[in-house]
Amino acid sequence: MPFETSDLCDKYDNQVQVLEPLFHSYGGKIKCSGKIATCKIIDNNAELIKLLKSDGKGRVCVVDVNAKYVAVVGDKLMGFAAENNWQGILVNGYVRDIQNTKKIDVGLWALGTCPKKAIEVNSGECGVSLRFGGVEFCEGDWFYGDLDGIITAKNELYM
Repeated sequence: MPFETSDLCDKYDNQVQVLEPLFHSYGGKIKCSGKIATCKIIDNNAELIKLLKSDGKGRVCVVDVNAKYVAVVGDKLMGFAAENNWQGILVNGYVRDIQNTKKIDVGLWALGTCPKKAIEVNSGECGVSLRFGGVEFCEGDWFYGDLDGIITAKNELYM
């Protein structure tokens, strides 16, 4: 569905949450939308790898790593996302390999970049509610991201 986040905000003002402008685009797709799948990880990305290797079904993966300064997504994970029908990834943290991630047809937003990768230990949890950037992200809610910003809604929005 063609959309502009600004137009969706105008039309559905009381139904959308707007993410604070802390996140930058590092993916090849600068606009995407889809149902949200959530993943909370701590110091690693093993659970995220497992999720991105599963069928994305056109969803957007929202990842919370508590803004820790390690990269949890790079070109390898973006490749998994592209191969498995994920529309985009939003990371409350950092990414790397951006010279390559910008060539992959998946949206990617993060706080910034970090050359050091996450350690693949500990466990994570998917399907949980997350809160960062002034927004609560719930499994199954809708994500809309473009050059103007990122918004979410409980239901799919139409222009």
